Amino acid sequence: MASLNDIRSTYLDFFARNGHKVVESSPLVPRNDPTLMFANSGMVQFKNLFTGVETRDYTRATTAQKCVRAGGKHNDLDNVGYTARHHTFFEMLGNFSFGDYFKAEAIAFAWELLTKDFGLNKDKLLVTVYHTDDEAAEIWKKVAGFSDSKVIRIPTDDNFWRMGPTGPCGPCTEIFYDHGDHIWGGPPGSPEEDGDRFIEIWNNVFMQNEQFADGSMRPLDMQSIDTGMGLERIGALLQGKHDNYDTDLMRSLIEASAHATSSDPDGPGKTHHRVIADHLRSTSFLIADGVMPSNEGRGYVLRRIMRRAMRHAHMLGSQDPVMFKLVPALVRQMGAAYPELARAQSLIEETLKLEETRFKTTLDRGLKLLDEELGRLPEGGDLPGATAFKLYDTYGFPLDLTQDALRERGRAVDVGGFDAAMAEQKAKARAAWSGTGEAADSKIWFELAEEHGVTEFLGYDTETAEGVINALVRDGAAIDAAKTGETVQIVVNQTPFYAESGGQVGDTGWIRTATGLAEVTDTRKVAGVFLHIAKLSEGTISKGQPAKLEVSHSRRGQIRANHSATHLLHEALRRALGDHVAQKGSLNAPDRLRFDFSHAKGLTPAELKVVQAEVNDFIRQNTPVDTRIMTPDDARALGAQALFGEKYGEEVRVVSMGRLEGSAKGVDGDTYSLELCGGTHVQRTGDIGAFYILGDSASSAGVRRIEALTGAGAIAHLEQSADELHMLLARLKSPTAADALQKLEGLLSETRALQNEVAQLRREVAMGGKSGGPEAKEINGVKFIAQVLQGVSGKDLPALIDEMKAKLGSGAVLLIADTGAKPAVAAGVTADLTATLSAVALVKAAAEALGGKGGGGRPDMAQAGGVDIAGAEAAIAAAEAVIKG
Repeated sequence: MASLNDIRSTYLDFFARNGHKVVESSPLVPRNDPTLMFANSGMVQFKNLFTGVETRDYTRATTAQKCVRAGGKHNDLDNVGYTARHHTFFEMLGNFSFGDYFKAEAIAFAWELLTKDFGLNKDKLLVTVYHTDDEAAEIWKKVAGFSDSKVIRIPTDDNFWRMGPTGPCGPCTEIFYDHGDHIWGGPPGSPEEDGDRFIEIWNNVFMQNEQFADGSMRPLDMQSIDTGMGLERIGALLQGKHDNYDTDLMRSLIEASAHATSSDPDGPGKTHHRVIADHLRSTSFLIADGVMPSNEGRGYVLRRIMRRAMRHAHMLGSQDPVMFKLVPALVRQMGAAYPELARAQSLIEETLKLEETRFKTTLDRGLKLLDEELGRLPEGGDLPGATAFKLYDTYGFPLDLTQDALRERGRAVDVGGFDAAMAEQKAKARAAWSGTGEAADSKIWFELAEEHGVTEFLGYDTETAEGVINALVRDGAAIDAAKTGETVQIVVNQTPFYAESGGQVGDTGWIRTATGLAEVTDTRKVAGVFLHIAKLSEGTISKGQPAKLEVSHSRRGQIRANHSATHLLHEALRRALGDHVAQKGSLNAPDRLRFDFSHAKGLTPAELKVVQAEVNDFIRQNTPVDTRIMTPDDARALGAQALFGEKYGEEVRVVSMGRLEGSAKGVDGDTYSLELCGGTHVQRTGDIGAFYILGDSASSAGVRRIEALTGAGAIAHLEQSADELHMLLARLKSPTAADALQKLEGLLSETRALQNEVAQLRREVAMGGKSGGPEAKEINGVKFIAQVLQGVSGKDLPALIDEMKAKLGSGAVLLIADTGAKPAVAAGVTADLTATLSAVALVKAAAEALGGKGGGGRPDMAQAGGVDIAGAEAAIAAAEAVIKG
């Protein structure tokens, strides 16, 4: 019996032999279709090829595409586990032609693969075509030898595919397998078509037309093929099963679930095992593709799937987390075809375990409340919507989880009452927001969040994506369109742009629509809504348009490097200085990083050298940078460092990097840096490149600041420093830096000696040469010398006064320096006279005459400044008057 892995390989090999490029599955989060929550078909990643927007180096392709249908209009969640063919996760096998082959070749390929490579009985097959597609009908008759009865014409949209209200479209042909008359059901188009006898196994879309808004169509210049065949359906058929859950792959996961819960895979808990097996695949693949559980957007859908599976494990009697134990079984089955599963295995296991551990408590409380409420209701009565909302709002039970629990009891939920309770809560939240005193234009962001939901951030995994423009805002008011030269705030449903937060600056880049181009100069976030602050450089942009968003890649790369280096720096400082070191602020910009931390004194050159060397050691280690989702309490218990001033919700991203060895291992095993952080980071520490500290300074009392460079910035700085050193060596005619240092010390010593000699000569000249200067006069029994000096500065006066006091033996001195600008004045009194005469009084009187104010010092020495040297004689006279008393 061929396994599902064998069937997948056979399909891809067949089309590879027939000139098709085997293309890897795209991620589950679409990068090129903002209208989709998850990839739900094989053609999603090729949308731009079909429309002609993009070209590649191949015109034929084949894929096994990961698909999830659990949100939006493609939502099979409620049926999963209860039917034979519904899944949240499935694989879509597809072959595609982009303007290469068309109907004849596509039908021939399908017939050959099904009847020869897969060996299906030709008599069991029949097809449908669109009722006007005579060409496809004739090709089937020719290729398969079908009679008219086996080519069923369908006049509805079941056999006509559209990409949307406008754009590429075309008729389909679907291939069905007849399981036999022992199963109820009729062929497609008959009253019994909903039965299980005739099962669709493959759909071929002939993309041949373009539809316009007025309903008209024209033939496409490039006619293409888009096909899809569910691996689970064809696998069940080829393995002789009528139920997808009986295939080898799904059966292995069901048995793993049974083993983990110590229950019978085919007993009363059969449905529970089927739900767990299906949801294990969707949750694991979503986590591997970067989706993390949250209360918004894709993360919320993931959480719903996880919690639904966990409830079914609970119903099997499991008291401990189960889902994470099943991941190895999934990796064994699908890891070879999808290597991302193995790469993310530890993250998947940890995320599932943490989520299930948390959910256990709320599940017990929620189910108890549900039982109590049901006990108060009449037999068969619906659960009140208010109660269902309380389960959602208080215990984290999505509505569909409550409905699923009640379904098994034959009960339903008053959905209208639930919606009314939800609307009431939103009204209260809106009123509370309006009364918070926020800026006047903040209310519009809350209203946009309520209308469209918060912006979903895709930037952890990509720097380009497509989105739909939900709003354009200018001067606090919504507008319908903006034109060239205008600056607006653009709101989209999803974005790769990081909004300024946690010390990381907002992204810049471009938003392009079919009619215009906007340059994003900054990205901010209010009430969960990302505001792309942008200036239109071309055309116009309108609300409702699809848009391509592209972050400035080089700038983001530099920011990532600086942010990751900040984490390494934080830990290196803690290890060098002590555990008292805590982050007090940071800036992660494209050109530099700045890190503020608690520490009482400046770092010595030796300490800075140790910190810088340790950061560079872990950069060269080039280990992966890992991210986990945890509760803040769990993260702190693990030893994670929190960002200063950051507000945390119920869950946080925990970023770890660097590996320790031996006795250095800490709380979290061999992890070096462990921090709570919502920013973007490098994939490996080696991506930082290099780390160089520019300096350490005081930021505020008890807080130090380090500024540093990474990567190309650090290298450029070092290269500039090297150039300057080479210039210095050349000027000093030194072969080495050591020789230059020795010469510099000699020059500095010589310079100091010359400076001292010049100062002495200047004083001697100022004092009248070696003759000793002016004669002292006696005033009121006190010898007094006063002089106006040229060529000296105010700072030279105290030394000159000391010399003159020494020569006087007893007396007072007043010197005025004519500096060419504002004069300076100083006074001195010998120690034997300070009891009756103060230098401060002398200098204050003189300063006032010079146009200055104040002055101060000691009784034996005082200084002051003046304004106008013209008052020099009056200043001397004022000092004499003080002596005279």
